[in-house]
Amino acid sequence: MKENLYKRLPPIERKSDGSPYRMTPAQRKQANAFIRRECCNYEDGNCMLLDDGDTHTCPQTISFSVCCKWFRWSVLPQAGTLEAEIYRDRDLKQCMVCGWAFVPKSNRAKYCPDCAARVHRRQKTQSERKRRSAVDS
Repeated sequence: MKENLYKRLPPIERKSDGSPYRMTPAQRKQANAFIRRECCNYEDGNCMLLDDGDTHTCPQTISFSVCCKWFRWSVLPQAGTLEAEIYRDRDLKQCMVCGWAFVPKSNRAKYCPDCAARVHRRQKTQSERKRRSAVDS
């Protein structure tokens, strides 16, 4: 008989007062879309882990709190920004270009990884133009 991997997952974290972490409506909408796309136990709105002969609605899709261990430890880490918004809201910064929230790699980060490459390329181009124009011909 196969072992149930769900039982081996660590428990869901809770806040210091014992309450579960909650999602805003926008975060819940993102999480539900991500569950429908990525969760291997989600099928037509039902959770296959809870299947005991009867169909059970996926509890994570109807809840504003993080209540499913499979979602927390297997699905949510794939959506790094969403995980950071839910669990580490103080560590987030907003990109100066696009305004999206991102997890900074250092305390000096101002841009999300997508915008950082573009900004760096633009700054390097401007620096080279300035350097070339200063050369006497």
